Amino acid sequence: MAAIVRKYLLVVETTRREMSQELAQPTRKAAAIAVIDNPCAGRDAPDLEELMAIGEELGGVLGEQAVRALGVAPAAIESFGKAAIVGEAGELEHAAAILHPRLGKPLRAAVAKGAALVPSAKKMGGIGTAIDVPLGHKDAAYVRSHFDAMEVRVPDAPRAGEIVVAIALTDSGRPRPRIGGLTKDQIEGQDGLR
Repeated sequence: MAAIVRKYLLVVETTRREMSQELAQPTRKAAAIAVIDNPCAGRDAPDLEELMAIGEELGGVLGEQAVRALGVAPAAIESFGKAAIVGEAGELEHAAAILHPRLGKPLRAAVAKGAALVPSAKKMGGIGTAIDVPLGHKDAAYVRSHFDAMEVRVPDAPRAGEIVVAIALTDSGRPRPRIGGLTKDQIEGQDGLR
């Protein structure tokens, strides 16, 4: 089943200064967001296959949109994350069905690899609800410089029978990271951890 999309949104955030310090390289985040109809809204749906198929579709579509918004090659993406907000006629498991079983594979294809687990968040909420999309390095979960988040919200969503689905990507870590740990030049990218 194809997603019935009411709207797409793209948000790009560029940080140029941190604590009065000019950054040698600005840090950038992009979120690609879809507001979709929830085909399971208002009914008991023991089988969530249609939501899993929508997740697979949106993983590629939103991943590609966010890469294009940053204007870099897919391999230049460093961090990723995903999130969903379910309107009141749905249930939290509807967000899980979109985010977990199948969204990751097409997202990884859009960002050229992605050995690490894709951090995720989900919640129920009404119109204008915000969610923090957690971010982590796409190939190594232990890279502390890339532990971050990007807040997203859609002013008129989710309506009761809708779901907001967001993918966030970065082409860098946090501004001025300095808490130690594995650095991106030390990544092996084999096990998703280091």
